[in-house]
Amino acid sequence: MIRVYGDMLSGNCYKIKLLLEFLGLAHEWVHVDILKQETHTEEFKRMNPNTRVPVVDLGNGEFLWESNAILNYFADGTDFLPAERLARARVLQWQFFEQYSHEPYIATARYINKYLGLPKEREAEYHGKQAGGHKALALMNAHLEKRRFFVGENPTIADISLYAYTHVAEEGGFDLSGYPNIQRWFRDFAAIPGYLTMQG
Repeated sequence: MIRVYGDMLSGNCYKIKLLLEFLGLAHEWVHVDILKQETHTEEFKRMNPNTRVPVVDLGNGEFLWESNAILNYFADGTDFLPAERLARARVLQWQFFEQYSHEPYIATARYINKYLGLPKEREAEYHGKQAGGHKALALMNAHLEKRRFFVGENPTIADISLYAYTHVAEEGGFDLSGYPNIQRWFRDFAAIPGYLTMQG
């Protein structure tokens, strides 16, 4: 049995839950409270020395961490990860974009606001994330103008990677009303069989 350690309100963990539901893979979900430092226990560090969720226990003594690596592992051989060389590289392109040009702004602003309650000592950092987040959103919106999903006409793990934090970007202070193509993509993504909300 696959066992996933994570917090469903974390976009990186939600990514894994979405793919497992889309693929119909049986799994056990173990909630980890990051605000209570539960990722810093010795037991957790044995699974992931980097002290972050999500972590997947593959049931054979092997543990896998980093959300996009986990997505690639489970999507291999499915429609969510194309076999064709360039299309697969495009998926990775958007996943790298998500981790480097999207998540550091949108997810971090959301964390400061939603998880930490926008403490005064982090207000400047929070506001400093807005420009970078809107740059990523504008690029995504332009890309989706003539495309249903990020790589082709069918959803891939590139969409899962980007959807997780984008659909809750308003919790980080990002107004999404000016991005109509992203709004349309949200609707198409939510129509994928097996979809569930971040709250489960």
